[in-house]
Amino acid sequence: MQLIPRHDPYMIVRSTGGVTVAALRGELDLVLVRHLRPELDALVRESDALTVDIRRLTFCDATGLGLLAHCAVRTRQRGSRWRLVCDQPWILRLIRLTELDDVLDPEGAPEGEAEGEPPGDRAGVFPEEWDLGPSGGLPDLVAPHWDPAGPLLSEPGVTRPVS
Repeated sequence: MQLIPRHDPYMIVRSTGGVTVAALRGELDLVLVRHLRPELDALVRESDALTVDIRRLTFCDATGLGLLAHCAVRTRQRGSRWRLVCDQPWILRLIRLTELDDVLDPEGAPEGEAEGEPPGDRAGVFPEEWDLGPSGGLPDLVAPHWDPAGPLLSEPGVTRPVS
């Protein structure tokens, strides 16, 4: 396994035998997309099989999904294999809502596969100085409390007395 030398706190890349794994970390928004796009484009051009591991993203917006979709399409156009590893329900929901399921084809990591690693390799990908925290991305979110008498809540067929 070869670690491609880089000084990027948001993406670790490993490559072996034509299989390249790019593990992303942080907030995949407009700023990070602008930073990562040239490097991901290079990986798409050079890889026989590209796996993008996004299990350590803490945020992903439409720009981030657009970058992932761009990489998936370009990888397949080259005749290479695309794989997106994601186990975070909130990102999977975004992918479903944007109808990118068929393009991104997300999958969870197989049992026993280390993060950011191609199958069969157990060595850690992220440097020790990274504080990875608990797995699963964002903390559990609680729906906001809505005051039924509040002006923002509107239900069809329901009338409220005017005070």
